[in-house]
Amino acid sequence: MATAIEFENISKQYRLGLVSTRTLSHDLKRWWTINILNREDPYLKIGETNDRSTKGESEYVWALRNIDFKVEQGDVVGIIGKNGAGKSTLLKLLSKVTGPTTGVIRARGRIGSLLEVGTGFHGEMTGRENIFLNGAILGMTKTEISRKLDEIVDFSGCERYIDTPVKRYSSGMTVRLGFAVAAFLDPEILVVDEVLAVGDAEFQKKAIGKMQDVSKGEGRTVLFVSHNMTSIKSLCHTGVLLQNGMVKEIGPIEPIVAHYLRGDSAIENHKQWDNPELKGGGFELLEIGVCKHGDNWTTIMRMDDDIDIVIKYRLTIPFNSFWLTMHLKNEQGEKMFSTSGGGRCYETRHDKGVYEQVCHIPANFLNWGSYVIDLMAITADGGIHHLIGAHGDDIISFSVESKEKSIGGWMYKEPGNITPTFDYSESKLS
Repeated sequence: MATAIEFENISKQYRLGLVSTRTLSHDLKRWWTINILNREDPYLKIGETNDRSTKGESEYVWALRNIDFKVEQGDVVGIIGKNGAGKSTLLKLLSKVTGPTTGVIRARGRIGSLLEVGTGFHGEMTGRENIFLNGAILGMTKTEISRKLDEIVDFSGCERYIDTPVKRYSSGMTVRLGFAVAAFLDPEILVVDEVLAVGDAEFQKKAIGKMQDVSKGEGRTVLFVSHNMTSIKSLCHTGVLLQNGMVKEIGPIEPIVAHYLRGDSAIENHKQWDNPELKGGGFELLEIGVCKHGDNWTTIMRMDDDIDIVIKYRLTIPFNSFWLTMHLKNEQGEKMFSTSGGGRCYETRHDKGVYEQVCHIPANFLNWGSYVIDLMAITADGGIHHLIGAHGDDIISFSVESKEKSIGGWMYKEPGNITPTFDYSESKLS
């Protein structure tokens, strides 16, 4: 398949703070060094990583650093990362809003960009006039724009206001019209940056459907920046995770989103305490872990594996009624379900001593993905004697991989987090 976009050693450096009179001397020094002395740009040797959470020492910062990857024609690429990671800067470089400090971007085909609400719109001009203006900016002829005009207006849903100046549009209407222009004027590469968050639910659904049609049916390339991981996963095939202006990971979208949501905090699949600090009210957690049924502690299971969650704890006082409750959460942090030891533990007396509880999850129940667990120890009087995860501090994690492909390879994921295997009966009636 042909390469649509190629980023080769792309870096972008900015100077922080106010532009002072020293800027001219900096420019002269840079020109003299490069053109007269034939040396490398002296300001490329300075600057710090783009970490917005730290104060830093240098007045220069690398918004992007050493970006190298290719986008194949017809691919839909989701670019994700925290605020300040460099996502918008990367799209601005591709759209030629600004130029890179180092490196080369090769793009094959016309680029349609929707980077900010109302980009390229003139407030005093009507919606209809702005369609022709944006089309001309994208390199379309007046005849081509006229041919697409009815489709653009219909898709935007702004027909009643199409001859009204854009300055009277709401931000949502502006986004609708801007996206419609970019999508229907046949750019080979469509670049969309978080603007869909302004539109309503109906328009977001239409826009995502249009981008899917553009990539699948028409073979055009889409680069999509969003903090809405549901939209990213439903639309994109490939993910690029940016962190502090650098590419942290590239690959199939599901594992990339999971890595982004999980962050860099590695939660182990097995923990053990000889002198437990996790204790309170007569309860001490000694050990907790996840494994394949009858096997040692395992980080990654297959969907068709039986899974055991093993908990070992000590009670230093007796309880007339005591049970443990686990919450199982998916990679988005959403609680899928909770379980409290089946019917065994409720209203059951527990004497002092060490106990081991095993929760058995049957094979072909969990869909592939990453999961985390928090744990509560509860008594009949309603007292919570130990709670892990109430403030997002999950205690253990594990992953389930597809029966067909290992994590990191291409995998088709059925919707939902559970995939129970039911009994079916089927008979031919005629």
